[in-house]
Amino acid sequence: MLSSLPFLLPRFKRFARLALTGAGLALLGVSAMAAPQQAIYQQAPASVRELLDTPALPKHLVSPNKQYLALLEPRRFNSLAELARPTLKLAGLRFDEASSVPSQTTAIARLRLRPLFKPQAAEQIIDLAQGQAADKSFFHSFSWSPDGQRFLLERRSDKANELWVGNAGSGELQQIKGLRLNNALAQGELAWLNASELVLLAQVERRGAAPKQPSVPNAPLIRETTGRASPERTHADLLQNPHDERLLEYHALSQLVRVDLRSLQTKRLGTPALFFSVASLGDAEGLLTERITRPFSYSLTWDDFPQVVEVRRPDGVVQREIARLPLKRGVAINGVLPGPRLFYASPNKDAAVYWVEALDGGNPNNRVAHRDRLMRLDAPYTGEAQELLRLPQRFNTMRFIDDGQHALVTEDDGLRAWTRSYLLALRGGSIRTVFDHSQRERYRHPGSPMMRMSPGGHLLAQTHGGGLLLQGAGASPKGDRPFLDRLNLQDGSVQRLFQSGEAVYTQPLELLGDGRLLSLQESTNQPPSLHVQALGSPGVASQALTKARAPHPLMRKIRRELISFKRADGVDMSFWMYLPPDYKEGEARATLVWAYPLEFNDPALAGQLSGSSNRYPNFSGLSPLMLVLDGYVVLMDATMPIVGDAKSVNDDFIEQITLSAKAIIDKAEDLGVTDPKRVAIGGHSYGAFMAVNLLAHTDLFKAGIARSGAYNRTLTPFGFQSERRSLWDARDSYLKLSPFLYANQIKEPLLLIHGEVDDRAGTLPMQSERLYQALSGTGGTARYVLLPLEAHGYTARESVGHVQWEMRQWLRAHLGDPRDLH
Repeated sequence: MLSSLPFLLPRFKRFARLALTGAGLALLGVSAMAAPQQAIYQQAPASVRELLDTPALPKHLVSPNKQYLALLEPRRFNSLAELARPTLKLAGLRFDEASSVPSQTTAIARLRLRPLFKPQAAEQIIDLAQGQAADKSFFHSFSWSPDGQRFLLERRSDKANELWVGNAGSGELQQIKGLRLNNALAQGELAWLNASELVLLAQVERRGAAPKQPSVPNAPLIRETTGRASPERTHADLLQNPHDERLLEYHALSQLVRVDLRSLQTKRLGTPALFFSVASLGDAEGLLTERITRPFSYSLTWDDFPQVVEVRRPDGVVQREIARLPLKRGVAINGVLPGPRLFYASPNKDAAVYWVEALDGGNPNNRVAHRDRLMRLDAPYTGEAQELLRLPQRFNTMRFIDDGQHALVTEDDGLRAWTRSYLLALRGGSIRTVFDHSQRERYRHPGSPMMRMSPGGHLLAQTHGGGLLLQGAGASPKGDRPFLDRLNLQDGSVQRLFQSGEAVYTQPLELLGDGRLLSLQESTNQPPSLHVQALGSPGVASQALTKARAPHPLMRKIRRELISFKRADGVDMSFWMYLPPDYKEGEARATLVWAYPLEFNDPALAGQLSGSSNRYPNFSGLSPLMLVLDGYVVLMDATMPIVGDAKSVNDDFIEQITLSAKAIIDKAEDLGVTDPKRVAIGGHSYGAFMAVNLLAHTDLFKAGIARSGAYNRTLTPFGFQSERRSLWDARDSYLKLSPFLYANQIKEPLLLIHGEVDDRAGTLPMQSERLYQALSGTGGTARYVLLPLEAHGYTARESVGHVQWEMRQWLRAHLGDPRDLH
């Protein structure tokens, strides 16, 4: 583990390594003749730092009984001390060694409760300081009880993850003494039995000390393949040796525990196992549990290990084994296991168990009439399962509807990038198609079911007036206008209950018991606030329930506009143009283009717009939009559509991003805001991959910024992003799409930033390190910044500030002062 100082790679042509052990610092890329560069965390200008440190906008969570509102303000940044806590990386998991809490769990900085419809009642500020210690404990994972009278909070202390119960009326918090939650395999697994009792996963009692690493290896590590193809994608944090296996068993071993929120008493159920899921069946008739077993794998993540699915009595005793899934080896790319998978516990009185089985052997390359079937096993689980329906394409998800009679079943066609949803009568077996559209569809997207918690604690799709409630973004050529629809379950007709107006962006949240709508309203200069109003047109008067925070003064001065245009082949494109506070008409300024490529099988879909000009500009800490405050024009979310057949869409990836990039620059120049000779390209993750390819294959840009990307596709040989073919099936495309192999063609200055412990499968830090080495060796101009303790996204205050500083310095060095007009 490196020290808590940035790992900076200055620009030199010779590659050398210098370790400054006294400072806990390593520098790469320092020439033998150059003096060591003292690396420290830098910070953005005061105006940007002030904006970065503005508290995050609160999240609004309404209680199931629609009586209380919780306002959760997440902690904006982690501390380096928090990131430096001992973390285990096992089988694709990352969790805190002392408490088993998953890494980078978001802490709650502030929590307030208030009655929704009692203006005279005082707001409860929940005391989150009790028992707190700096960088060692925090509250997280808020949830309501089914009746809305209580709420749950988890608290990660220095040694455990605790459960606390709060009273919605008084705000009083109480700890469930002696209970240590185990979230190593699954976070927030709660099986509600009723409004005041639930079953969850806890650490076993008296588990002893963790296994110790042998001081001397006692055997070689051997892996063997026997001729059976097993094309696994690249994974991070896999098990490496028998000691890792023992650690996983030790930390993931869980006990089912029943908790009574009234008495604060607990009861342990059954025997411990490697549980990762627990759900209640029907009206608490039993439990559906899922657990992993040996043999483990060194090439797969934990969720592909053998699994056992069981129905248990309320006391935890196994009633019936439902399925035993093997290790997921030998499965085709984008394939599934041929046997049972994806298990659902019925929320209805029948307490049935549902699951899916493949009819194509799990191989998407097999041509069959139906790929999956949905099965149901009724209580008391002694007979044979019944087939409910067969799906032409691969099953995606199942949502139970709160009428107790229907479910929404969705399938996906991977080759066409298409999705279809059916309304299924659970008992009658009748089925009707209700949605049928491209996965990239925006304008005709029907929306998603509005969910609610049932009295038994199950999450259900909500109905109102005999119809299913659907909420959606309401994308249109004029921008997003969120809506609330009602889908008639009898005839499939759709009635629009509400749609946002054009002047104020209004997002439906909840339909209250009296038929009024609870919504979030915001505008360009007004942060979100909670409102309640009668259903109807946008002009209906609304009542403000919360007061919006005063907007940051800088936010009022930034100009934002959605720009639409076409590229040379006729594909529609767009970007959000952000102009600095001091921008004057006619100024052609230095510009940053920030983009992320998306694949489409229909050019009409590629041109559909998203976003709204009436939303409050809420910049994240890592957002390149902070550079607007430094005077740069930023073209944000510039579309980079890759249009073509899903099987071969990447074959002309380079040509299409080149067309798009040229169209973006030309449009910005036509608008008079951009100097085409001073444009930089940037992106994060797949956007970084795109940016470096543009630098390697075009001369359109003066400089580049690439954060946490992948640049050598031979290191992800069994597919990446939407690519379904392996390296050996599409060798030319893999090589062409690897800018690492074209490093000698990258003549523009490139800033590479990466998290030291990136947890994404295809974006290990080696990707940036090797590209930097290639650029150094071929005479390129590059700077490599490796952020200690950071993963794929960067969360420490120091890291975020430093990234903003790096991007600002890079643009100033290679694009010049944005206010200097040429």
